[in-house]
Amino acid sequence: MDIDAYAAAHRDQWDRLDRLTSRRRLTGAEADELVTLYRATAGHFSRIRTGAPDPALLAELSTLVAAARGRITGTREARISDVRRFWLASVPAALYRLRWWTVAVTAAEVVIAVVVGVWTLRSPEAMAALGSQSELDTYAQESFEAYYSNFAAGEFAGYVWTNNARIAALCVAGGITGVLPAYMLFANAMSIGQAGAIMADHHLLGQFFALITPHGLLELTCVFVAGAAGLKLFWTLLAPGGRSRGAALAAEGRALITVAAGLTAALAVSGFIEAFVTPAPLPWPLKGLIGALALAVFWAYTLLPGRRAVLAGHTGDLEADEAGAVQAEVG
Repeated sequence: MDIDAYAAAHRDQWDRLDRLTSRRRLTGAEADELVTLYRATAGHFSRIRTGAPDPALLAELSTLVAAARGRITGTREARISDVRRFWLASVPAALYRLRWWTVAVTAAEVVIAVVVGVWTLRSPEAMAALGSQSELDTYAQESFEAYYSNFAAGEFAGYVWTNNARIAALCVAGGITGVLPAYMLFANAMSIGQAGAIMADHHLLGQFFALITPHGLLELTCVFVAGAAGLKLFWTLLAPGGRSRGAALAAEGRALITVAAGLTAALAVSGFIEAFVTPAPLPWPLKGLIGALALAVFWAYTLLPGRRAVLAGHTGDLEADEAGAVQAEVG
């Protein structure tokens, strides 16, 4: 196919379709013409995509066809079925596909935190680098526990939720760099290990685990999932598989944004636990049980409906009509 000649032959139709799509009001005849031109242009787009794919022309026609389709069909409204599909298929499928990445990140984080904690505890120089003796005493005996009760519970829950959701979103969005999620995960493990070392040095390691377990089991898991999502996106950049690098990154990126949305909901739960359960005058075993149940629900949601959704063909990506046309690939 001579792509230049083909485009020149149909350019008037495409320009006319663009003008009709942009008009605020259409007469009956113009509306009929819009539908006719939309069908013709969609056919042109399909023929160019399969016969002589030209990236610039395909991008132009994809935008034109999508805009015309939107003008003809109107703005799509969210339906109950869309909401159900998102939470019962898309989110669990996206989390399920990350399960082994999450396990690997979790194992690495635990190892780093333990190594940092033991090294800090056994090294006077490392401990001294964290603050003066009086500052460390205040942190272990007052500040660590007071952190969970210094603010009103509702305000604290909102702060914790938004802060953790921001960190999770940064891990996912910055995954393309590879460096940002790795750095944030390493910094997170370092801070946990150092905090544990300070508490252990003051013979308060039991209090350390008692305070972080109720909310930390779910909260830290969400951070690990976000880090795993970012690293998986970076891996997709390096090894896109059978797809082009652009197509692979687009598909995985959309799926991982679904992960970020799911983590936002899970972090709201952990924020509620951190604000209302952790500082509450409840027995520590009961608080730990609440945290363990929250984590169990998260993993059950990931593994059970997630596996079913993946077997049904869901990936967490948008549906084909939502994602738009995919550029043809030579292969």
